[in-house]
Amino acid sequence: MKRTAFLPALLFAALPLCLAAGNIFEATYASEAQVKVYVADYKSEADLCVYVADYSSEARDSDAVWYYVKYKSEADATIVFVKYKSEADLVIHFVKYKSEAGWQKSNEWRGRLRRKS
Repeated sequence: MKRTAFLPALLFAALPLCLAAGNIFEATYASEAQVKVYVADYKSEADLCVYVADYSSEARDSDAVWYYVKYKSEADATIVFVKYKSEADLVIHFVKYKSEAGWQKSNEWRGRLRRKS
């Protein structure tokens, strides 16, 4: 393989590794979303404690670390926030520190927020 052709091939092969992050798109309507999310006031009420990252690389391979993206096409999961807990597929609680993030209870969405369904 020529040296000039090697670099683009390497970049193309590494692209899926960069896209395996917890990139989240917040939809406006429930019909656009994969997951309906309710935000609990207390950690003990939540299925998942979520830390919102400043960079996409921080969210790589994690359900509990979210990075919000501008476009739905960039997202690993599309969510919509609901007003009532009874409407939700997933109950979350936002945490201040990354070390506090993680699953609190079993849920059907475990492992599915970090890659396209």
